[in-house]
Amino acid sequence: MSPRPSITSSEGPENGWKVARQVVPYLWPRDSKSARVRVVVALVFMVLAKVVSVSAPYFYKLVVDLLSGETEADPAMILMLGAVGLTVAYGLSRLMTNGFQQLRDAVFAPVGQAALRKLALQTFEHIHALSLRYHLTRKTGGLSRIIERGVKGVAFLLNIMLFGIFPLFLELGMVLVILWSAFGFSYLAVVAATIAAYVAFTFKVTEWRVKIRKEMNDQDNDANQKAVDSLLNFETVKYFNADTREIRRYDTAMAAYEKAAVKTEYSLAFLNFGQSLFITSGLVTVMVMAVLGVQNGVMTVGDFVMVNALMIQITMPLNFLGSMYRNIRQAMVDMEEMFTLLEQPADVVDAPDAKPLQVNGGALQFNDVDFAYDPERPILKGLNLSVPAGKKVAVVGPSGAGKSTIGRMLFRFYDIAGGSLTIDGQDVRDVTQATLHAAIGVVPQDTVLFNDTVRYNIAYGKDNATEQEIEAAAKKAQIHEFILSLPDGYDTQVGERGLKLSGGEKQRVGIARTLLKDPPILLLDEATSALDTQTERDILGALKAAGEGRTVITIAHRLSTISDADEIIVLQDGHVIERGTHDTLLAKGGKYSAMWAAQAEDRVAAQ
Repeated sequence: MSPRPSITSSEGPENGWKVARQVVPYLWPRDSKSARVRVVVALVFMVLAKVVSVSAPYFYKLVVDLLSGETEADPAMILMLGAVGLTVAYGLSRLMTNGFQQLRDAVFAPVGQAALRKLALQTFEHIHALSLRYHLTRKTGGLSRIIERGVKGVAFLLNIMLFGIFPLFLELGMVLVILWSAFGFSYLAVVAATIAAYVAFTFKVTEWRVKIRKEMNDQDNDANQKAVDSLLNFETVKYFNADTREIRRYDTAMAAYEKAAVKTEYSLAFLNFGQSLFITSGLVTVMVMAVLGVQNGVMTVGDFVMVNALMIQITMPLNFLGSMYRNIRQAMVDMEEMFTLLEQPADVVDAPDAKPLQVNGGALQFNDVDFAYDPERPILKGLNLSVPAGKKVAVVGPSGAGKSTIGRMLFRFYDIAGGSLTIDGQDVRDVTQATLHAAIGVVPQDTVLFNDTVRYNIAYGKDNATEQEIEAAAKKAQIHEFILSLPDGYDTQVGERGLKLSGGEKQRVGIARTLLKDPPILLLDEATSALDTQTERDILGALKAAGEGRTVITIAHRLSTISDADEIIVLQDGHVIERGTHDTLLAKGGKYSAMWAAQAEDRVAAQ
């Protein structure tokens, strides 16, 4: 992949051009010779298009001089043929200009699209590499807009750098040289002054508009995030009859966006009028000079027409320069957030000498593990926990004791602050994350499914899984018969986040997915706490089958689900306060016994 940009801000032209320089590797990829050849060929077509374009006014001048009689050619037939021929030449020059431009775009298109694909893939890959800490705080709607606008900004910048800036100054330079050589320094001075005033005004006003554009982007992100958040929580909105509240909240965000957008349009109108004022003033001045030249007999009518055509030739790139710089600065703003995202460091990374995890049974050992999400609020305090290979250990305790944190440590969503965590004697910080994740299967409290088919969601457990493997996993999870009863069987769409299935059905799909993965270590993170009693009993059978022959850590709220564990660990305030089998802990009459008695009373009351 191309090197990642290193951007922290695009406030102002200097940092903006720093962004532009970071885009160059995508424009001239070192790993693709064919792409570089295409860039060169596209540049050749671009130069040819500009040369032909600038030469067209000269043919126009010759035609006018021939038709007005201001020429040394005297036979009428030759005069007419000359005018017709020159007119055809003028038309061909315009056609060739367009033709070379289209060839340029066609040759460059694969390069541009490949660059965008590479950048989008790099961004997507980087987002997946970021830690859980980042993803728990991100806003999905705003993030999608950042990526969308950023990639579009790079697409614009790639084209503008190659076919905007260089050809623009090439065309302006050629026109200025022609004016100087054909009509004198005074014409050059007026046109140069017009260009300088136009460019200075455009850059100054555009810098002001960048701040307004950034404000508009922030309001757009906020409104989109609120919309996505509301739709993702559709059921909650209905539960609390909050439709009007959500609409009002969204409208408030859109009102702020509307205000910023109106300011953007006002500033754009001011910019466009100012640019028109400078261009028109320069055009009128030069045309008045040309009229006086014709009246004084030092210029022909054809010269007047040529001056007019050349001024129009300048007006077009100047207008393009104005919109180009404006769009470049806006693209810088759009790209800044994406590049900042690319610079977002991952909290958890593989060590330089990380080796693949070698699982020889799956024995787990937590040695004096300390951890805190916030330094002011420690979660695990010197935790010691041992899970022998092939055994089932349950972790229980009150909310906030650190139960789920143990699972996150094991999967290395976070790195521990002190102590060590090993699998078969290998510290999880010394092995690659890919092999660590491959060795652990997780059945969470709420299985979230992709908006695809049942088959796709089960097959997610193993890349390129066969139909037989998928069905075998579904049978072990005791959901095969249910799937066959669906109208479309395994091709049934489950809906966004699996909302078309019940909680128990989703859990079984999740269990099947994990069984298909076939990991040596299994983590059950309160896998049945959100289910009703009957569904829980049905799921427990599938979970018991899933744990056979594996090392299992069960994080549980309902103690009845872990009474058969080889060992039960009771956590409180990040410490292990009790450990032993179910019977042993009940006999102690401690914390576990009190929790069991309280849940037993709840079960009796519920009957």
